[in-house]
Amino acid sequence: MNAISDFFSSNGQDLLVKTGEHLFISFTALIIGIIVAVPIGILLAHLPKIAGFVIGIASVVQTFPSLAILAFFIPLLGIGKIPAIVALFFYSMLPILRNTYIGVKGVNRDLIEASQAMGMTGTERVFSVELPLSIPIIMAGIRLSAVYLIGWATLSSFIGGGGLGDFIFDGLNLFRTDLILAGAIPVTLLALVVDLLLTRLENAVTPKGIRNQREMY
Repeated sequence: MNAISDFFSSNGQDLLVKTGEHLFISFTALIIGIIVAVPIGILLAHLPKIAGFVIGIASVVQTFPSLAILAFFIPLLGIGKIPAIVALFFYSMLPILRNTYIGVKGVNRDLIEASQAMGMTGTERVFSVELPLSIPIIMAGIRLSAVYLIGWATLSSFIGGGGLGDFIFDGLNLFRTDLILAGAIPVTLLALVVDLLLTRLENAVTPKGIRNQREMY
């Protein structure tokens, strides 16, 4: 206990700062990913001829090693938080894009035809029918991306992006287990907490009828 107390007394403030940096990098990349991927996913659901090609490209990007993506942006954007956020944004795209496409594509065609018969425009149909009915699948993709990004954000310390990865890599360089744990444990806890919060958000934004149907099963 004395060792833990001593660690927090000497590194507590730094731990809070690194945690804030970690959350900033992760959630900025996630928000940009949502803003970009959700509209593209909706568009692809209405353009099935190119959907496979676009999602295929996103899948290929997902296979690139994380460090390679980070290194790629150094000559373009330098070092720091911006290249880390841009690199993580590319990693956030696939789960959100794919789930949005699957969710919108899976909306019952009878409901689409009924909305057309009611005289809804394409935009009204998207916001009043397609998005509400596909929101559970879209949110599942967002949750998956959020958890991934919190883990991958540790690598941003390689390019001066900060975050909890600084503790991990300092610990590896100095052979200090306490520093490694000081980075790894909060990252794990953050991922669990964020997943829990986004699960609750998913339940809150899911239409009541869909929630009731889920509970029946």
